[in-house]
Amino acid sequence: MIGSPPNDPTTAFLRSMELRGVSLERIREAARVLRDKVIRTPLVPSPTFSKVAGAQVFLKLENLQKTGSFKLRGASYKMEVRRSEIGPAGVVAASAGNHAQGVALASRRAGFPAVIVMPEWSSITKQKATEGYGGRVILEGQSIGESIQKARQLAAEGRTFIHPFDDPDIICGQGTIGLEVLEDLPDVDVVVAPIGGGGLISGIAVAMKALSPRTRVIGIQASACPSAWEARRAGAAVNVDAQRSIADGIAVKEVGALNLPILTHLVDGVELVSEEEIADAVLMLLERKRILAEGAAAVGIAALLRARLDIRPGTRVAVVISGGNVDVPLLDRIIRQGLFKNGRIMRFSICLDDVPGTLSRLLDLVAALKANVLHIHHDRSSGHLPIQLSRVELEVETRGPEHIRQIAARLEESGYSLHGLPDHGTRAPEARP
Repeated sequence: MIGSPPNDPTTAFLRSMELRGVSLERIREAARVLRDKVIRTPLVPSPTFSKVAGAQVFLKLENLQKTGSFKLRGASYKMEVRRSEIGPAGVVAASAGNHAQGVALASRRAGFPAVIVMPEWSSITKQKATEGYGGRVILEGQSIGESIQKARQLAAEGRTFIHPFDDPDIICGQGTIGLEVLEDLPDVDVVVAPIGGGGLISGIAVAMKALSPRTRVIGIQASACPSAWEARRAGAAVNVDAQRSIADGIAVKEVGALNLPILTHLVDGVELVSEEEIADAVLMLLERKRILAEGAAAVGIAALLRARLDIRPGTRVAVVISGGNVDVPLLDRIIRQGLFKNGRIMRFSICLDDVPGTLSRLLDLVAALKANVLHIHHDRSSGHLPIQLSRVELEVETRGPEHIRQIAARLEESGYSLHGLPDHGTRAPEARP
């Protein structure tokens, strides 16, 4: 191993992992096998996140990978090195979406049929994408673990089971990301990656610690499903009582048996981020960098924004953006709620005299305040309104909280009573100009 004494604990551990099929040499082999099968994704600097973190931040854009996720790497490598072992019934896998798509495309390329078991809550977008790559989708289970159980039953019928993370071939395929980061940024100080079952960070950690032992590897999980965090704390695999998460791609209740020792010996830390923090990161990546990242892919940025990583000024940090397969309705909710929370959207209602011209005057004033009307609802028939009044509900785009305060103050100065805003709405509805 480059850069470490021959008898240090890290070297000894890496040698022990070689016996279990996970090694730097196999990761290098995977890179050769995958050269024409996956995209060598870019590692791009981010001035925006560098300024926030006080460090040099680079983004490894696996959301640009074929199938929209890093998962194609492990699935393709598995399919190639085990080709002779796969029978005519093909393969079976279990996944909430990204592994499903990776296996479906890899198997189609290799000429094998693929059955994919997905949890019943999997997004329709990912289900359709998996079918589009040639996989036959079966919905079974309320968790990845339950879906894996069903997939193993199907494997007993003659199919080859492709585990999403607890597999040496999968780990080595994902580890090619670590090689690419080191090639593009040899002096990287910290690598940050999501953790679900542990396949991605295990491969990256093996590559990093073999070639650059000083580089810290930090994993990020959603606090709604902290299986790796709990496992490290307990010193053993823990099946957590997970909650639903917008980071569904890493909502794995228990880390893999092969992944756990790597997480324990080679990963320098695991941090947790909340649902709100993940949503903020998704929105900021989209708005500031025009990067579409799913919730699981944005957890590293979420931790960076919340200063969870103990990064010193000037540190070179590579953050893995692991995928971009976000469900469109979910993305819409993240954007709208994020804009509302950040003061970029203002919602309020006003009661008006139900006579010609009153609505027009209100909208003219809103326009003069440089607020862009997004939605308007004019209610003239609610039973609780006096007969001579109508209620107008407005949603407007603003420049931020200060702009909202200016709009509210100017409307009230003009005689309007706003309802639905903080510190407003305590007065009864009344007719206004």
